Amino acid sequence: MAMARKPRQALLWALSDLEEKDFKKLKFYLRDMTLSEGQAPLARGELEGLIAVDLAELLISKYGEKEAVKVVFEGLKAMNLLELVDQLSHICLHDYREIYRKQARCLEEGQEVGVNGRYNQVLLVAKPSSESPESPACPITPEQELDYVMVEALFDSGEKSSLAPSLVVLEGSAGTGKTTLSRKMVLDWAAGTLYPGQFDYVFYVSCKEVVLLLESKLEELLFWCCKDNQAPVTEILRQPERLLFILDGFDELQRPFEEKLKKRGLSPKEGLLHRLIKRRILPTCSLLITTRPLALRNLGPLLKQARHVHILGFSEEERGRYFSSYFTDEKQADRAFDIVQKNDILYKACQVPGICWMVCSWLKGQMERGEAVLETPRNNTDIFMAYVSTFLLPDDDGGCSESSRHRVLMSLCSLAAEGMQHQRFLFEEAELRKHNLDGPRLAAFLSSKNYEFGLAIKKFYSFRHISFQEFFYAMSFLVKEDQSRLGKESHREVQRLLEVKKQEENDEMTLTMQFLLDISKKDSVSKLELKFCFRISPCVVQDLKHFKEQLASVKQKRTWDLEFSLYEAKMKNLVKGIRMNDASFKIAHSNKKKSQSQNSFSVKTSLSHGQKEKQKCPLVGKDNIAGTQKEASTGKGRGTEEAPKNTYI
Repeated sequence: MAMARKPRQALLWALSDLEEKDFKKLKFYLRDMTLSEGQAPLARGELEGLIAVDLAELLISKYGEKEAVKVVFEGLKAMNLLELVDQLSHICLHDYREIYRKQARCLEEGQEVGVNGRYNQVLLVAKPSSESPESPACPITPEQELDYVMVEALFDSGEKSSLAPSLVVLEGSAGTGKTTLSRKMVLDWAAGTLYPGQFDYVFYVSCKEVVLLLESKLEELLFWCCKDNQAPVTEILRQPERLLFILDGFDELQRPFEEKLKKRGLSPKEGLLHRLIKRRILPTCSLLITTRPLALRNLGPLLKQARHVHILGFSEEERGRYFSSYFTDEKQADRAFDIVQKNDILYKACQVPGICWMVCSWLKGQMERGEAVLETPRNNTDIFMAYVSTFLLPDDDGGCSESSRHRVLMSLCSLAAEGMQHQRFLFEEAELRKHNLDGPRLAAFLSSKNYEFGLAIKKFYSFRHISFQEFFYAMSFLVKEDQSRLGKESHREVQRLLEVKKQEENDEMTLTMQFLLDISKKDSVSKLELKFCFRISPCVVQDLKHFKEQLASVKQKRTWDLEFSLYEAKMKNLVKGIRMNDASFKIAHSNKKKSQSQNSFSVKTSLSHGQKEKQKCPLVGKDNIAGTQKEASTGKGRGTEEAPKNTYI
């Protein structure tokens, strides 16, 4: 069988190896076997008197080589001839691997362009793990030397250990590119450029979507990942050490849809992922878990031994290249980047890919409307306010009134609040209607996706990014239909936020708290009222002042500010240390009718370093370096090398 590489050879070998009684029994099973749709069953007369060679020829002529192997494979399984099944499974499994690779490429290349749509280079650094598995990883200190990591090397043992890690935790604040990187890894693996020969399957699992599984079983999870209810689960699981599961967004594990579920216990579907993380099922498979730092408190106790990696977002050079890739008009790109360069806050904020996308979208929207960009955002909340006010209601119907903008704002706030209070991130169309929201008209804030449930297809909506949901949640404390109840409800909600924070004993603020803290400043309240055309009652302003005082006494860290200030000098030195030789771009246009931003690109390059840096360049993938310059500049600039205009973020 070792030499039977082709389906035809494998089929003949399997049939010839059967004893006479088993051969007759197989023909019996073949005659009664339920075949795939469109395949005609074998008639009794067709099988009589056939020897192994004749049966092989008949099956191949009727079903084709690959399908013929599958038919015999199923028959042997029914007969419980496990040794032959194991030998033949290699052919069937290899065949399905190729089917899954094609499926994965199609799914990832077809991802909606937006916050998680355009791929660019991001920086990764290794974090030391805490000695105790009961607590999250130790924080990085400014004095600490950073160990830069390549995506290709995430599951390599390196120089420090003889054992390669099988569990990697990728942490980073909202918008730093965790989902984008995760999906790019699946796409590169499917294209054969990432982890070649290491993993037979790489499965992407969105934690917020797990709640939609029909059953809390591993088999159901694999069907979901393969988008195929006929996937050969038994064969896929035969070598678990060759499987990689990417569990994206551990912090977004959401509540099930059962209305009467009151307690915050684990749902069966959440429990499935917990068992996978605890290594109680498939203990030899590899796992990559992405999460925001705040969720490490819950994730830590599940981990026995893990490698921790921190995602730092864009380098200075990559920010410039991102603007070139986002704007299809070079003049617009130059103008937009010039505006950002002149504003230190905007420039630093664009280190976070999600915020960089938001800044580009906001500036492009202003330019296309012919409006002068006069705003000077002073923090992340100002950037969100600028974006939301620009796209709050599409003016494709000739404009919109202030009252309609306010109604849409209130509806988005109520949807976000309901979701955050119940740990929900997916919403059915009926829920949008309940909040008087028209999903398709609010594509700037909401994205939709169709999910198959047997023969039925359901559409679910989510906020384009969790940071949008948290922003509108913060705004919900200020925007209420009933003004007389506004102050009382807001006060109660803010107090609830503070109490939850105290119980978690975490020194990092939630995004909602960061937004509220910024809004609590006097000039921010005035700006908010002016932008969204509504009046915040004095009692709410007083509540915000009280919230600000309480939060100041806790002295919590602002997550994004931490990201902006992390090792800027070291990041510059990293980019300066990379030299690029014989770089060539390979641009793939999967659909010429699509906009430029919906195509993908890869870069084949060789890196030369003076010392160890050769193995420590933190890139998205070895074939996906987004146009690193021959000699990277240390100043603010988009670089002398023109970047391709069809990248994803």
